[in-house]
Amino acid sequence: MTKRLIIFLFFAFLANLINGQEIPENSVDKLVERALKTFNVPGIAVGIVHDGKTVLAKGYGVTDINTGGKVNAATNFGIASNSKAFTTTAISLLIDQGKLQWDDKVKKYIPEFKMYNEYVTEEFTIRDLVTHRSGLGLGAGDLMVWPDGHNFTPIDIVRNIHFLKPVSGFRTKYDYDNLLYIIAGVVIERVSGQSLTDFITENLLEPLEMNRTAASWSLLKDTSNVISPHVPLNGKLKVIDRYTNTIFDGAAGLYSNVNDLIKWVSFQLNLGKTTDGRQLVTSERMKELIRPQTLMPSYTKPPYNTLFRAYGLGFQLQDVNGRLEVSHTGGLEGIVTQIIMYPQLKLGIIVLTNQQEGAAFMAVSNTIKDFYLGLPEHDWVEQYGEIIKNRTENADKITEEVWERVEQNQKEAIKRTENLVGKYKDNWFGEIEITNDNGQLRFVSARSSQLKGNLYYYKDQTYAVKWDNRYMHADAFVFVHMNGDEVGGLTMEAISPLTDFSYDFQDLQFIKLRQ
Repeated sequence: MTKRLIIFLFFAFLANLINGQEIPENSVDKLVERALKTFNVPGIAVGIVHDGKTVLAKGYGVTDINTGGKVNAATNFGIASNSKAFTTTAISLLIDQGKLQWDDKVKKYIPEFKMYNEYVTEEFTIRDLVTHRSGLGLGAGDLMVWPDGHNFTPIDIVRNIHFLKPVSGFRTKYDYDNLLYIIAGVVIERVSGQSLTDFITENLLEPLEMNRTAASWSLLKDTSNVISPHVPLNGKLKVIDRYTNTIFDGAAGLYSNVNDLIKWVSFQLNLGKTTDGRQLVTSERMKELIRPQTLMPSYTKPPYNTLFRAYGLGFQLQDVNGRLEVSHTGGLEGIVTQIIMYPQLKLGIIVLTNQQEGAAFMAVSNTIKDFYLGLPEHDWVEQYGEIIKNRTENADKITEEVWERVEQNQKEAIKRTENLVGKYKDNWFGEIEITNDNGQLRFVSARSSQLKGNLYYYKDQTYAVKWDNRYMHADAFVFVHMNGDEVGGLTMEAISPLTDFSYDFQDLQFIKLRQ
């Protein structure tokens, strides 16, 4: 036997030995405790399933910093965009029932559906609804559902989406969206004859015995063991109100826990089989969910050496050291979550958090997956901690400079006040009003109750709005467009580079209404 062969067999044996082991619970305990402290997260829940067995289902920290309730494996979190895979799996069920196909045109089921031009409208398929290749920009139109969206309905989304302008060619580029998943929910309702939440509950949650999971906040039977969302403000954590609007259900509506999500992940890894061996969704349909549909930018670098990234049907896909990784993340204000699966390893990792800093779940999930991939230990908590520190300092510097200049320019602002006052309208977002309240300009949205705040002169034809709700971290520039000596309209843009993409101010085009 040659020396080279002996070395090869040794490392093959070592890899098998590693893959046959499970990560020690105390290692995860220490990891999560470090993540809680480093990223100032009140509570985290972790689930691991491997080779059909639950390795870990455990909670850490507290559900709410004010009440001190303990997080456990049954604690419900808003899983946000991890709900998207439930929507696509529900569509797969309808395909199995012969009621539709992925490449059916959307107008077949929603005749009033209309996109930004006639060709795209007529060609747009159900597959296009869920693969982020519409031609619209990142988070386009999300202000209809975010930060509250209580004044909009899914049918409003259907009616308004054609006002949004494309930023790329149809089916040529990946740009993440939420609104089209809401429309996918409307398709499910029209085809099934049920509400989206009833269909998901009866056809997925109940057969999978996900008994504490709810397809929408309003359907939670037990609210005694649910996290509160937390956001940082001036260096301290604050509890904020939960997002409870049902308009987001098709894209981000579910509440779940690691106990139930282990059942969900097992169902995905077993290609549609329930725990009792029943084929709930055909394996063909399940495999299609994790086939690449839209290419995403990829970054080849150690330790994962990823060569491709793509979006499937409700899942993000990439190769990690030669193995397929199937994953998704989810975020609501004050909550972020992640689910990762490795079909070849029969491995699933779930990390749920009740603070909006995504570095916490990344550090935890990366460390766990490194163990199962047999990679050298790496301190992801330290690495992400340094990244977040630098990123936050940079963003704070940008915003501080803006508000310092605002303070310097307030004398000039007095000369410019009256010309700006009035009502403005955007085709998809509706009306806003700028008022003069004893010399202080105010920006007030008619349809989004959270978007109201003081408006200050910044420079040239640019103002800055400071929202009353400081938890949003979404202050914005307001650009004034003149029509001769009169104000003709307004456009907007987020000030901080860390503003959530769902504050898609850049898609707004307000025209001043004449009295």
